[in-house]
Amino acid sequence: MARTGNKNVQAKLVLLGDMGAGKTSLVLRFVKGQFLEYQESTIGAAFFTQVLSLNQATIKFDIWDTAGQERYHSLAPMYYRGAAAAVVVYDITSMDSFVRAKKWVQELQRQGNPNLIMFLAANKADLAEKRKVGFEDGEQFAKENGMVFLETSAKTAQNVNELFYEIAKKLAKASPSRPTGMKLHRGSQDGGRRLFCCSV
Repeated sequence: MARTGNKNVQAKLVLLGDMGAGKTSLVLRFVKGQFLEYQESTIGAAFFTQVLSLNQATIKFDIWDTAGQERYHSLAPMYYRGAAAAVVVYDITSMDSFVRAKKWVQELQRQGNPNLIMFLAANKADLAEKRKVGFEDGEQFAKENGMVFLETSAKTAQNVNELFYEIAKKLAKASPSRPTGMKLHRGSQDGGRRLFCCSV
């Protein structure tokens, strides 16, 4: 199939969630295809880029992986401000991380971009025998808050690429098709003085 009129979309994506939920592991699995058993805690935030090509668009992700520790919470708005999409991550083996995820969702609803595309990722699905948060609980919360819900495992790669492809598809849909380049508009104002301005 020919990809005519393929649009390029650059999108800021932020990952939020409790410390140890697996945000960095999800990003590393997606961007580098790797998983580290013992991932050091993120300090402040880490930045990654990745490009995904869909039939309808090419999405360039600017990914901000934020620190989950409480002491970095005050920095979070700096990273989610202006984001096109957010992934709130929790660990299925920790009820505390699910409670914390709910608080992140409320904060994004209050202070984030009003058109923010939000996903809820229930991570560490490979640890099903230690599960403390039911699939239905996550799914229900996501549904109530207009989010897309996926259970993921950075360790086994379960649903990791799917998560980012689903985000990319939503971004491609939300991004208006428009011709690239500039158009010069000629307008006259102030007694015939000519002004040129442009729009993208």
